[in-house]
Amino acid sequence: MVDIRYSAHARQRMVERGITENEVRYALEKGSKRRQDGRIVASYSYVEVVFKIIDDVYYVITVMVRW
Repeated sequence: MVDIRYSAHARQRMVERGITENEVRYALEKGSKRRQDGRIVASYSYVEVVFKIIDDVYYVITVMVRW
């Protein structure tokens, strides 16, 4: 189990886009990952999560719906 912290922006986008914490967790744990501008983007199912890892904590910056 990973320690996940959400920015206020990420929380707002999750509400707007109907994305749950479980869906974010699945993306972080099981999704394919790529680097983008010093951040990591995890894609799983229809969810994309932009995050950074600092001291073993996953900091979620934003969450998007993948089309």
